[in-house]
Amino acid sequence: MSYLHHDCFPPIVHRDISSKNLLLDLEYEAHVADFGIAKFLKPDSSNRSEFAGTYGHVAPEFAYTMKITEKCDVYSFGVLVLEVIKGKHPRDFLSSISSSSLNTDTALDEMFDPRLPAPSCSVQEKLRSIVEVAFSCLDGNPES
Repeated sequence: MSYLHHDCFPPIVHRDISSKNLLLDLEYEAHVADFGIAKFLKPDSSNRSEFAGTYGHVAPEFAYTMKITEKCDVYSFGVLVLEVIKGKHPRDFLSSISSSSLNTDTALDEMFDPRLPAPSCSVQEKLRSIVEVAFSCLDGNPES
């Protein structure tokens, strides 16, 4: 995403960052796929568009304003991270989480996929950092 948003001119917004559009190679390196609804951001335009994206991954501010920004992809990335960690579709967890829930270890334990064995302490600390990044991506104020 950094390449699309910062190294391309004009910047490109994917608009559909989701588990169905993330591919892993043999070394488990992630690659973004399906640029069918991607848009170039035009500096001299309002960059408004019709609704597009995967349910549960679309940034709320886009749903309200229909304005495309790089922050729409950042929100979708946060949803994707939590989807992988929780092992659930976003519709099953997005309405029940908030950034304030990171204050307790109990809430963090509830973030992990219950079908997997409990992570070791060192892995749990790494996962805590990853969850904090995901929650930052989901911040209700995209300007922060």
